[in-house]
Amino acid sequence: MEKLSKIITRTVVLGCYANKFARRALREIESAYREMLAEMVEYAVKYKASQSTLHEVFYKKFRERFPWLPTRVVKGAYRDAARRAKSFRERKKKGKVYKDKPEVRRVTITYSDSQDWRLEGGVIKLRTYRGWVELHYRNHKQLHRYLYGGWRLASEVRFKMLGKKVTVYLSFTREFEVCYNPGNIVAVDVNENNATVALFKDGVLADVCRVETNLGRIVIAYSERRKRLTRGKSTKTREVRKRLMNLREKERKLDVLRKTARFIETLATENRAVVVVGNIDEKAKERMERGASNKLRHRIHQWSARKLVELLDEKPVHVVKVSEREHHLETHSQVR
Repeated sequence: MEKLSKIITRTVVLGCYANKFARRALREIESAYREMLAEMVEYAVKYKASQSTLHEVFYKKFRERFPWLPTRVVKGAYRDAARRAKSFRERKKKGKVYKDKPEVRRVTITYSDSQDWRLEGGVIKLRTYRGWVELHYRNHKQLHRYLYGGWRLASEVRFKMLGKKVTVYLSFTREFEVCYNPGNIVAVDVNENNATVALFKDGVLADVCRVETNLGRIVIAYSERRKRLTRGKSTKTREVRKRLMNLREKERKLDVLRKTARFIETLATENRAVVVVGNIDEKAKERMERGASNKLRHRIHQWSARKLVELLDEKPVHVVKVSEREHHLETHSQVR
């Protein structure tokens, strides 16, 4: 029996309410952050600048322009800028964008040090140049579960403005000790409408089961519904946007994937097994989409194999990712 230490991170999303004074202070921080970000992203794309270069070029300049802004917010802005510039260059290289520079639309501000924020008495407090402001949230079962369930609250908090509401992201971490037998394997083969799960004990096939997800059929059904809703109408109109949001395709797919991941986790935990899955990265999806029709390309793009792997990675089990081709051949040869 072998042991593995695994640190798992969870994020809790809170919808908070703030008074007029607090919203004004946060809006001013958001405005300054957006201004800094737009300037640094343009520079990073043009000169392929790294975080350290952005720090050297912009830190003193922005400290003089916004002396009231927390120092760590400025540092968070050039980390954000470097990430956005890199993503933009990669997408442009693949021919997925046709603009000279990325647009800064939505921004999420990070307070990376617990000195600048607090969580106490059912209120989140943020330090601003106008003093401490309070963000109130309603009773949240998930938050309480992590606060009093052995999880450690991370030192950073992220937030973004949505009208009169503020969305806050709190991160929790916990270290798990995973015990497993290298000879016990749960091999997962993800297909469009199902996931085949094979259990091997000491290298010998013990059981095979198929979990019906019907995700492929869900994608097709929602695609047809979207076509009917948008036929002859602009997707920018409020009525159409509201109807599209009410479809809740993403939530339904995520619920199915979570239940599938929970089933695989239970099987692996009970048998002290290693979970082996195919490594579906962006390049693998691009290879599958190459030469496909528009309809098939859409179905491949909506394929949720990568999300399932991400959910398994967040579980207290040992997950090993292998080449999809290698994983497919190995699993089927052992089943035979």
